[in-house]
Amino acid sequence: MDQAAFARDGKTRDAVERCLEWICDAAHRLGKQATDLMPGQPWGDIRGMGNRLRHAYDRLDLGIVWSTARDRPPAHAMEARQALVRLQGR
Repeated sequence: MDQAAFARDGKTRDAVERCLEWICDAAHRLGKQATDLMPGQPWGDIRGMGNRLRHAYDRLDLGIVWSTARDRPPAHAMEARQALVRLQGR
């Protein structure tokens, strides 16, 4: 799917936005642990995106949502899996 198709597909947009909300909520709940588990991530920006998804959904920049969903999770998946293993081992 390209960005134009994403912009036209309301169901996919809604699903992606909801999944990003979950990631942002998890970052919020982890608090300082997020930084300890995955240092170097823009945790403030991640948490801020969650606020925008929940409260400013009528003013979202679909280009930012698209690029975040396309680029961020795949780039950080391995690091997140390793952090999850460390977290579960505590």
